[in-house]
Amino acid sequence: MIILHSFWLSLATYRVRIALNLKRVAFEERTHDLTQGHQHAAAFRAVNPAGAVPALEGATPEPLTQSLAILEWLEETHPTPALLPADAAGRAKVRALFLLTAADTHPLVVPRVRAQLKQRFGADDAAGVDWAAHWFREGLAAYEALLPEGATRCHAETLSLADLALASHLIGTVRFGVALDGYPRVARVGASLMAIPEVAAAHPDLQIGALSVR
Repeated sequence: MIILHSFWLSLATYRVRIALNLKRVAFEERTHDLTQGHQHAAAFRAVNPAGAVPALEGATPEPLTQSLAILEWLEETHPTPALLPADAAGRAKVRALFLLTAADTHPLVVPRVRAQLKQRFGADDAAGVDWAAHWFREGLAAYEALLPEGATRCHAETLSLADLALASHLIGTVRFGVALDGYPRVARVGASLMAIPEVAAAHPDLQIGALSVR
């Protein structure tokens, strides 16, 4: 059985969960509360020494980590439906759009970064939220410039890894109070993506950890 190690708030895990749903891959999800320090437990560090989620265990000799690496593995081993274009230029474009979120935005706003802002520079919670919101707005502006007018998908009107990344970016914008006013292309694509059952079912607010805090 494939095990997805996760935390309900994790945007990176959300991307992987969507792909598992789309590709009809059976998996068991094990949640680790990063706000309670569960990532520092020896058992979890044995799965991912970096102490981060997602991690995918049970499908390969060693656990897979990093959302893009996991998604690329899923694409190679479970090719239907394809989440990367057939042409090289299209694949490069989709990966670039994916990394706009996964490399340029999310690493700057994760809890451990905001914790360091507090510990090292005295940033209070409000400053941490403002910090995160700034980077999400930066990402939204870039997506708005890159998405085609009238599009319902990030690239070639076909669902791809870029859409999984944008969906996760939009979850973050809501979480940190960033409005989509001024980003009509992003809003159009986002609304279309959230109407996909597999995307909706993977939403962080529907996962075990989220339900337990309500």
